[in-house]
Amino acid sequence: MSHNDLSMIQRRTLLQGAAALAGVHLVSGAHAQAGKDHWPSKPIKLIVPYNAGGATDILARAFGEGLSKRLGQPIIVDNRPGASGIVGTDAVAKAVPDGHTLLMSLSSSMLVNQYLFTKLPYHPIKDIALVSQVSTAPVVLAVHPSVPVKNMKELLAYAKANRGKLSYGSYGVGSYAHLAGAYISKITNSDMNHAAYKGESQAIQELISGQYQFGFLSAQNVKPHADTGRIKAIAVTGRQRMVVMPDVPTIYEQGVQDDAFSVVGWIAMGAPAGVSKDIITQLYAHLLEVSKDPKVQERITGAGFAPLMSTPDQFRENYQRDMPVWKALVETAGAKLD
Repeated sequence: MSHNDLSMIQRRTLLQGAAALAGVHLVSGAHAQAGKDHWPSKPIKLIVPYNAGGATDILARAFGEGLSKRLGQPIIVDNRPGASGIVGTDAVAKAVPDGHTLLMSLSSSMLVNQYLFTKLPYHPIKDIALVSQVSTAPVVLAVHPSVPVKNMKELLAYAKANRGKLSYGSYGVGSYAHLAGAYISKITNSDMNHAAYKGESQAIQELISGQYQFGFLSAQNVKPHADTGRIKAIAVTGRQRMVVMPDVPTIYEQGVQDDAFSVVGWIAMGAPAGVSKDIITQLYAHLLEVSKDPKVQERITGAGFAPLMSTPDQFRENYQRDMPVWKALVETAGAKLD
């Protein structure tokens, strides 16, 4: 073998070695990148800023179960009630934005609180990434049997005629139930008292016992007691009747067409701002598949809600559309909190 042939072989070996080495670096780099972007890499905490047993909590657990199966990681539902949803929502806003802390909440904490509270520890638009609205959340206008009314117009007239004598209940300060009750009190000049409870389970029991006269509550909590006559369901919010209570007309149908009763809240999933777009895209795709499960559909409609499943972009559009309506409702109701 000549010296030239030897040199050629050595050069070829060196080039192959360099290429192999480069390949190792490329592969290890790819693995490092995959490790960095691999989501989820540990259990996911799904924070619900309300008590266990409410409609939001029930949907969070239904979606959490489905997501866990699809993602191969446990989804731990973490109830953190307090201060009208502020405590739990703030925990998500301040969490590491790696997709391992998520939020399942109502429009009240994700949107309405910015108009209701003079100071918030989080900024709903800047600190929470919008993933998807999973359902609309219309509610039932429930009345104690002792109140002699059968529809919304009669309730408004009764409130007006009994100034200072009635109370309306809610499942928390700043909730839709609070705002709508305050709105009714204002437009009827009835000077009603607000009875705020820690969650819906307590609110429904207190309505049954007659501690207050009426309130806006979820169908899943109202229906069993309406069926037995312990409370009366006289109307529902929004423009469409509920699948689970088809005989109860909307307030809109009854001729009271104020935006305050036509607007509906929603239940949605959020994440800390800064979560990568890739994770949000993946998360939405999984949520969409989970929502198709008949058991999840049953949980949604059983609460009196309707599936929505907006994309992140649609969520932003809906959010912008709803903002002025909620702002006006808060202002008209005269509800402002520190």
